[in-house]
Amino acid sequence: MVGEHGLGALAIAALIFFAMGFVTWLNGPLISFVRVAFSLNDFNAFFVPMVFYFSYFLFSLPASIVAKRLGLKRGLSLSILVSALGVAMFGQFVAWRIYGGALTGLLTLGAGLSLMQVVINPLVSLLGPADRAAQRIAVMGISNKIAGILAPIVLATLVMHDLGSVALRAQNTADPVARDAILGSFVHALYAPYLGMAGILVLIAIVVALFPLPNLEAPPLPTSARQQSARVFKPHLIFGFITMFLYVGSEVLAGDAIGTYGLGFGLPLDQTKFFTSLTLTGMLIGYIAGFLAIPRLLPQERYMELSCIAGCLLSILAFITHGYASVLCVALLGVANAMIMPTIFPIAIRGAGAHTALASALLVMSYSGGAVIPQIYVLLKPYFGFQAMFALITLPTYLAIMLYARRYGRVGILPMENK
Repeated sequence: MVGEHGLGALAIAALIFFAMGFVTWLNGPLISFVRVAFSLNDFNAFFVPMVFYFSYFLFSLPASIVAKRLGLKRGLSLSILVSALGVAMFGQFVAWRIYGGALTGLLTLGAGLSLMQVVINPLVSLLGPADRAAQRIAVMGISNKIAGILAPIVLATLVMHDLGSVALRAQNTADPVARDAILGSFVHALYAPYLGMAGILVLIAIVVALFPLPNLEAPPLPTSARQQSARVFKPHLIFGFITMFLYVGSEVLAGDAIGTYGLGFGLPLDQTKFFTSLTLTGMLIGYIAGFLAIPRLLPQERYMELSCIAGCLLSILAFITHGYASVLCVALLGVANAMIMPTIFPIAIRGAGAHTALASALLVMSYSGGAVIPQIYVLLKPYFGFQAMFALITLPTYLAIMLYARRYGRVGILPMENK
């Protein structure tokens, strides 16, 4: 599974994916946090995922240039340091109650993660045989989602433990000075944890700088494939971009927006702040199942098709049920979603050869679906209903992914890799 470069590089990659997961999956509870801390409506609170995921579109191509110039090790170290700066900025500006500054911190964090994604995903994809790439990325996903489960729980426990009472007291306080005092004390609790996370990221950057990572390149292509590699914008990359855009948007809906979804049923704020962890638990289960099944029982492309069928069924069940049952269906989408990204990514960059970094950057740009699609959901749910709008987004997404798997799943696989 790992190949000749051993377990060391995979362990470092898993550590990086853990850090990425922790800072990324804080966005779900942060939506509830900023809604209370800055007295925002849903549209403005959803600037948190919008700014964060838009940074992938904005910085991915520049990140590919930086990665090419700096190389693997220095590129990874720089990406983690930039992420640490973004985390520190967010904590500081939230403590000052400057929402625009906090969003700038998230944009900076996204810039660091863009560079990190451009470097780390090809690394994991190329650490062994192509038909096991999804399995290796599943290992990274397990690490990422363990962090994602922990992050909302840690934030909700340390910072948001009295979120419901703070929201109620601020709402019932007519005096602006007294209300600002209540919210100021509430937001300041975020400062120390975020500075602590920034410090941990700096330590991880030092570990990466000192560890002897392999200098991987894309494997040599057959003559015919090499002749075609000059044209990087191949159909399986172009449609991979579109499919990934739709998928990330739906993943963010199931993960970050599940709290808002629960609020639509009138569920308590002190419960909904934990709901992101439910989805991430589902994704962890899905990654473990994918790790065990691929390619031992099923090829990665077939597994993704079955995941999409499960996603369609759960989306329908979420629509026709109510309350906690509907929320549970949304959380279980995490199981269906788990192996989709790990399968789309290696398919889309397959055969890119010398253009692997560019192809990877283009795919990372498609993560901006996490910025666009949740905002579409927030804008349109008052007209269609929050349950119907959720299904109207997720159902077409899973059908599009299934069509992509059927059409391009085996493109570029050499005969020896099918054994």
